[in-house]
Amino acid sequence: MKKYIIILLSGLGILTLVPSCRNDLNLAPVSQIGNGNFFKTATQFDSYMAGIHSVFRAQTESFQRLGEMRADIFGTDPGSTTAFTGEATQGLEKLWDETLTLSYAGVNSYGTPPNQSGNNFYYNIGQINAMIVNLNSTTVVTQANKNYYLGICYGMRAFYYFQLYRSWGNVPITTAPIAVNIATVNQAESPAASVMTLIKSDIDQSVASFGSDYSFRNSKGYWSLSATLMLKAEVYLWTSSHNSSTADATTALTALNTIQTNVPSLSLLPSYSSVFATTNRGNNEIIFAIHNTLNEYAMTWVQSSFVPQNNLIIAYYDSIQNRQFNATTDNWGGLLRAPIKISTFRQFNPLDSRRLATIQPCYTKNTTTGAYTMAGCFADKYAGEQNAGVRSITNDFPIYRYADLLLLKATAEVYLGQSPATEINMVRARAYGANYNSATMSYPNQAIDANPREAILQERFFEFILEGKRWYDLRSMGDTYVYEHTALTIANSYALLWPIDQNTLINDPLLVQTAGYAAH
Repeated sequence: MKKYIIILLSGLGILTLVPSCRNDLNLAPVSQIGNGNFFKTATQFDSYMAGIHSVFRAQTESFQRLGEMRADIFGTDPGSTTAFTGEATQGLEKLWDETLTLSYAGVNSYGTPPNQSGNNFYYNIGQINAMIVNLNSTTVVTQANKNYYLGICYGMRAFYYFQLYRSWGNVPITTAPIAVNIATVNQAESPAASVMTLIKSDIDQSVASFGSDYSFRNSKGYWSLSATLMLKAEVYLWTSSHNSSTADATTALTALNTIQTNVPSLSLLPSYSSVFATTNRGNNEIIFAIHNTLNEYAMTWVQSSFVPQNNLIIAYYDSIQNRQFNATTDNWGGLLRAPIKISTFRQFNPLDSRRLATIQPCYTKNTTTGAYTMAGCFADKYAGEQNAGVRSITNDFPIYRYADLLLLKATAEVYLGQSPATEINMVRARAYGANYNSATMSYPNQAIDANPREAILQERFFEFILEGKRWYDLRSMGDTYVYEHTALTIANSYALLWPIDQNTLINDPLLVQTAGYAAH
């Protein structure tokens, strides 16, 4: 009972993050919660579900870090050990240099960025498990809400375990309410195959719980049946690729077709940049996104690593607008620990709208000749909004959107020996807009299209920078693509998985270090 009390108390702590739920937090004395005095009303279940999503939101940085920071997007350019502005990378270089160790594991405690406080993935898994237990025994929640909430719980739990599976392989499995950190799980890892079995089972239970309810809640800020089907496609494409299974590719394709059939409102927005605008939340391209709101929650991790300091960026120029950066109007207020490489920027066709909607190039200027020389780049997909002289990164963070559906569908078609042209060309046509020339830009008319898998990887590269996709995309397509596109070599193939950090190993002696890394 003690562990269960901790979960409920921590759940209440979570809920204080959700302004709309603050009035629901004092429904029972703290000392009585463990005796069943919580989960007594439908409102309390609603509040707890809001809390689960609040913790999920607080883990955005971990999703992004695990999903792309070891790939080929970020890094200092040749000849430099710092960002072009002179800011130090402070350990982040170990991610893209593929030099992780148990003393700098990149992500600690199964889901917490190093040197930061916060809850690891098992914390919210415990919250979800508690919700499942109580939903299955309650009579105060309508059957429709109970089914929807169970669909959310099983879908989100599968999402968490898929993150764990792709990152560490063998990980502990728990489907019961647990306390707030991984040390209290106190159990050894389960084999990766068992983790995948649980993921697929949870997906099936999520789909069954949702039934035919394809509705979205909280402006697509809550998990939904469409989110579960997107996850199902990702999972089955992974197993199709790694096991050469056409049956799994067919399952993935069916899941994606099901979304298209039952949610006809989903579509690509005409403008790529408008997908991420703070004034356009829950738009027709979004399937599931993490909501951020001014004066409530912002993606501070963007400013801590991906955008420059105001007093440093003013030494550089924006050649497109022919202007020098200005501390007051640009006002990024960040630290550029993870610059985007110049080579990343130059991979884009200059006519591709995603290029400048994602990356801000910076130049030095010869004041005599007026000639510009590129100095470096940083990410500006999430520009946020300025309020009272401070920039706050309040854009929503997409987990799944329609462009993802189309490119996953293209992947399934390639695995099945079918043409991916329709889906790839929809994404390309939107990217180039009025500049789109089917004769030269459409699939299969680009040189890279001779290898359909590389064509899909390139399109996803251009489409999803800073959305936590690239490393996972390479891993899903196959190990050879990781070695081709990143600093990881086949000689260090063990490092396809992440190490477990030293403190986690100390706190839970039943855990075994990821094979290939030093044990202590």
